[in-house]
Amino acid sequence: MTPAAAPTPRPTRPRAVGAAAALLLACAAAHAVQDCELNGQAVNPANAGTTAGKTGLMRCKDRDSGLLVREQQIQSGTFMGLVRFYENGKLAKEHSVNARGNMEGRAREFSPSGQVLREAIYEDGHEMGLIRTFYPNGSVRRVTFVADAAGERASVEFNDRGQLSALRCGDKPVLAPVVDDARLCGFGGGASNVELFDAKGTLRSRLSYVAGKRVRSEDLYDNGKPAAQDEVVGNQRIERRFSSEGIKRREVVSLVGERSAVKQREQEFSERGTLVREQRWNPAGVPLSDESFYQNGQPRSKSVYGIGGNQRLIEVTEYHDNGQKAAVGRYLANDRLSQMPTGVHQRFGDNGLVIAESTYDDRGRVTRERSWDPAGKLERDDEVFEDGSRKAFAKP
Repeated sequence: MTPAAAPTPRPTRPRAVGAAAALLLACAAAHAVQDCELNGQAVNPANAGTTAGKTGLMRCKDRDSGLLVREQQIQSGTFMGLVRFYENGKLAKEHSVNARGNMEGRAREFSPSGQVLREAIYEDGHEMGLIRTFYPNGSVRRVTFVADAAGERASVEFNDRGQLSALRCGDKPVLAPVVDDARLCGFGGGASNVELFDAKGTLRSRLSYVAGKRVRSEDLYDNGKPAAQDEVVGNQRIERRFSSEGIKRREVVSLVGERSAVKQREQEFSERGTLVREQRWNPAGVPLSDESFYQNGQPRSKSVYGIGGNQRLIEVTEYHDNGQKAAVGRYLANDRLSQMPTGVHQRFGDNGLVIAESTYDDRGRVTRERSWDPAGKLERDDEVFEDGSRKAFAKP
């Protein structure tokens, strides 16, 4: 009896099934020898002459074990119609092919016990519509919807307890009757409330959708406290991150546009929950201010951008932890990484009195330096030259 080719693996992604099958069959033949028959006569599916003009169900068995390996319909010499593959004599996969050899119609995969593990519909080699996978106990594992060759439009996953574990909504309900995604994805007019669980049955996320768009999500730690939150309110998106103790450590507010989001405010918090830094931007994404704080709540520093309408000019103020001003000065931003001092820069004692002052020219070069004692008495007043030498304007 002439050896036949082994079964062709079914594709796991939407794609055409055709010419590549012959190569796969040839490669697989080296690992198993099959004997095939059609209507009681020996045939070789790799030799078209043995099947020319014939119609019926070709059956192939493993030569060593005698177990059924493959069944395939032939119509007038063309492999077209039902195809079944067996493992250890038990049905493992079945589908149909069209005259071009591409998968057409329903395709299924089975466990050794006969339970359906996967079910999909093909159109000329491409997965279309609902695709379902199952756990060995028969419960639904995953449901997806494919509208075209571009891939999945919507999907839902469950753990083996039957609890929802993942959700991707489409622009309209498409998962019924298997899953009520009209309810899950908020197509009923209001926001949905969805809970996601992990494989152990632990609650991991809470989600809300409106008309298929996610408007709020919350991820949880093992202890049930929030780890992250993300929500859209009007044209604003708010993102928060928390410590495992439930203390907010970061918050970002952005303006949501059609194509992108523009950051408006970013805050950072200490392990105790006190604000330690806050940055702000205008609607165009241009920086407005950058403030930092001591953990006692007092200001630590503040940078204000666009002084006097000049977007390159930044005023930086530093503070002592008692709230008194420690330093103030202005800088010209040449680029994001380079800032050049300009004008008069001052430093202050914790009593609020000025203790030092430096004057810079329009090239960022210091031209004058003055200093005072803690009581406010002038101690030094020097002119500073380009080579670093000094000359006193006046003796104290």
